[in-house]
Amino acid sequence: MPNTEAKSAEKFTNFTPYEPAKGEEYMSAGQLEHFKQILLNWKQELMEEVDRTMHHMQEDAANYADPSDRATQEEEFSLELRTRDRERKLIKKIDQTIELIDREDYGYCDSCGVEIGIRRLEARPTATLCIDCKTLAEIKEKQTGI
Repeated sequence: MPNTEAKSAEKFTNFTPYEPAKGEEYMSAGQLEHFKQILLNWKQELMEEVDRTMHHMQEDAANYADPSDRATQEEEFSLELRTRDRERKLIKKIDQTIELIDREDYGYCDSCGVEIGIRRLEARPTATLCIDCKTLAEIKEKQTGI
């Protein structure tokens, strides 16, 4: 899963980093709009990828006589569908994040309530934990296996 998300995440890097004005309040209207645009662009790119996959599978579907060729095609389609499923989940997460922005409840850690930070959110716009809480969650996950 991280590989697909990392691959998908690479696509939203085509933006200008936000430079807050001196004394600008955290998660001002400008910052919220900046992140909303990043998320909308990312979602659009993912949706275009879904369309490309659908066209590819419709156009390239063939009933090969050779079982090896048929198996290869089925495996290829299976991998594409798993990737699209992961991206579908990511699109859902993007939609949830856009809802947070619309409610002006974006950019704060779900666990401790502190500011997540502009640069962390630019690196991972769907982040819901600050770096400290995320680090603790990962350590706990390693220890418990959950």
